[in-house]
Amino acid sequence: MKLRNIVDKILERAVVILMGALVLDVLWQVASRYIFQDPSSFTDELAGFLLIWVGLLGAAWAAGMKQHLAIDLLSQKLSPERRKYLDVLVNILVMLFALAVMVVGGIWLVYTRFYLGQISAAMQIPLGYVYLVVPLSGFLIIFYSIDEIARLTKNPNAEKI
Repeated sequence: MKLRNIVDKILERAVVILMGALVLDVLWQVASRYIFQDPSSFTDELAGFLLIWVGLLGAAWAAGMKQHLAIDLLSQKLSPERRKYLDVLVNILVMLFALAVMVVGGIWLVYTRFYLGQISAAMQIPLGYVYLVVPLSGFLIIFYSIDEIARLTKNPNAEKI
């Protein structure tokens, strides 16, 4: 099995599991507040953390599946050969952004949260664990961009994923 397929399956399952956990967390939050009249102390914070993870891992998955928002007005007007070069350029720019902002900036964010010993208020977990998803998503976006560039250079006429 190709590495790309393995990464796709793991990422898809992770996002589904995290989304399911988010739904259950919010359901428990509503039930504990309105049905049992005893609000749970950690559910609000957990929902926020799960939303961060779902959002960033979902963005990486969308980038890998080419399901993200794109303005393709220019590429529609180009010849297939020039469209290939534009697609490679766009993927390089996406990689540079993911590297600079998500990987480097995310690693710095995680490091400083651990170094400063910041702990979440309700759940009492180090915030560095919460923000680990930023560089992880950056690496995934870079992986998908490299894979797309390889696909474009090997077989430019191949169907997009």
